[in-house]
Amino acid sequence: MLVLAALLLWRIASLQVLPDADRGFEFLQGQGDARTVRTEPVSAYRGVITDRNGEPLAVSTPVESIWANPQILLQSPANWSRLAQALGWDKAELESRLARYSGKEFVYLERHLPPQEAASILDLGIDGVYSQREFRRYYPAGEVAAHIVGMTDIDDRGQEGMELAYDAWLAGESGAKQVLKDLRGRTVKELGLIQAARSGRPLALSIDLRLQYLAHRELKKAVQQFGAKAGSVVVLDVHTGEVLAMANQPSYNPNDRANIHPASLRNRALTDVFEPGSTIKPLAVMAALETGKFQPYSVIDTTPGYVQVGKKTLLDPVNYGELDLTRIIAKSSQVGMTKLALAVEPDTIRDMYYRLGLGQGTGTGFPGEAVGVLPSYTRWRPIQRATYAFGYGLNLTILQLAQAYSVLASDGVRRPVSLLRSEQAASTEQVVDEQYTRAVMKMLRKVVSLEGTGSRAKVDAYPVAGKTGTAHKADAGGYADHRYIGSFVGAAPADSPDIIVAVMIDEPRDTKYHGGQVAAPVFSSITEGALRLLQEPPQTQAARISVTPRSDNSQLALTQGVRL
Repeated sequence: MLVLAALLLWRIASLQVLPDADRGFEFLQGQGDARTVRTEPVSAYRGVITDRNGEPLAVSTPVESIWANPQILLQSPANWSRLAQALGWDKAELESRLARYSGKEFVYLERHLPPQEAASILDLGIDGVYSQREFRRYYPAGEVAAHIVGMTDIDDRGQEGMELAYDAWLAGESGAKQVLKDLRGRTVKELGLIQAARSGRPLALSIDLRLQYLAHRELKKAVQQFGAKAGSVVVLDVHTGEVLAMANQPSYNPNDRANIHPASLRNRALTDVFEPGSTIKPLAVMAALETGKFQPYSVIDTTPGYVQVGKKTLLDPVNYGELDLTRIIAKSSQVGMTKLALAVEPDTIRDMYYRLGLGQGTGTGFPGEAVGVLPSYTRWRPIQRATYAFGYGLNLTILQLAQAYSVLASDGVRRPVSLLRSEQAASTEQVVDEQYTRAVMKMLRKVVSLEGTGSRAKVDAYPVAGKTGTAHKADAGGYADHRYIGSFVGAAPADSPDIIVAVMIDEPRDTKYHGGQVAAPVFSSITEGALRLLQEPPQTQAARISVTPRSDNSQLALTQGVRL
């Protein structure tokens, strides 16, 4: 008996103490761990996206995802009805899901549930049903900033906008932990952290959420008022090249994707190109001034109100007679621009457009950004030279047009456009002599007078300068007779510009379709509100008298309007 007891003790010791014994404690411990110890991922917190003032545009909130082990759950069909009811499913739907994944050990039942909803399902105590902590993206500004911020998919990967462009920066790195589980797969104990999750880094955009709300509201109102197909607005900081607001219609709500239409996902201000029409004329005039053949007071005779170029007859609405360059811009004379274009070398105007950034990327790095088309010809036909000068035969984005006007407003200095808040001054390039940009800016002030085509762009409190544009849309075999793009681009305050506001209304279906009718009023509303929000003092006596002290509460400005 003593020998048997000794042998038993020896066997126990060999199994649990001696490391080198065959199938000893190391083997048994490894087998036990293989059945109970698991490695689980630790989700990383995605970086917060904010506006330039720190207002959140995209944040991650903790959620629970319910998953099941079909091999365990299939053994207890009596629980299926309770589980299906808790999930809000039909019992047949649950049975089908389990049957489809019967050979698997993992299948999601519901993703991204609020913790309290997930707890109500787990409280049923059904074997084979578990939860997993994840993060879900939430967008406080909703559709207002959707096109620039973008969105993530259900696995928290960037799919659109800045979420996609800076996915690696925002995503962080998932960690891992060891847990002890029972035979039913339930976590009994957390054994330790293998690798800590590294949170994603924050991203501060250039937009000002107050201006973004303003631009979104005014653009949406105009698109609805004129029955337009779409529209875009860009507000650009002249001094830094930062985009202070960028709005598009139609838009979408990234928090509710049930009825999202693919066409509404496009950031049209960056991805859609169009022929700019008359908004390009000031740039062509600046090219003519640079040659030395023309001065601001140079006169061109537009009589009899039309001009024949090859087989094409180019018309003005009326016979304007003799016009100097300022009035050619103010009246948007097609005849005057044609004669000016034919009087300079063919590449002169194209070279100016290129120096101002047309036909090139703006430098934003935004996914899918278009660079437009700026053709160059070895032999320029007269009609090509003419149409180039008044905005046909090339195409661009509304952001490129805003960037070109920012060169006018900054005395000939070109800056790259940024969708991120600038921490330091961007590199600049002097592309046009300031004497020519100042001469053109002076001409553009005439456009918003009663004599010009953009009188509806006038702002009572501040002097502004800008240009209207109305262009036929291209169609199969030529240009459509009743499809237009109306636009307006301008700078404010005109004496020392701080911002560029560019507005494009695509296919207004109202009887009003000219840029001065559909886009200029939007420019006026946005410009006045933006300058007030940026605390630019009114520059007219009447406006200064009407301004009363106000609270600098940005939320009040957003909810009650910006005409404070």
